[in-house]
Amino acid sequence: MNYEESIAYLDSLGRFGIRLGMDRIKQLLFVLGHPENQIRTIHVAGTNGKGSVSSMITDILRHAGLHVGKFTSPHLVKY
Repeated sequence: MNYEESIAYLDSLGRFGIRLGMDRIKQLLFVLGHPENQIRTIHVAGTNGKGSVSSMITDILRHAGLHVGKFTSPHLVKY
């Protein structure tokens, strides 16, 4: 499945109602061949403190000599 097919799949799911659970994202990751397993990441989540924790982790890893990228976003605007 390529990017365009992924977008078409997401668009086909409908926009009304909430279906809780991870089944759909697990299925998408399976179809894509689990690309999330190919990169080393730290995912910071929660209600408060994400920015501070992300900055602290970034500084610690850089101080240890690692090349680090940090991506933050308050929400998904467009996929």
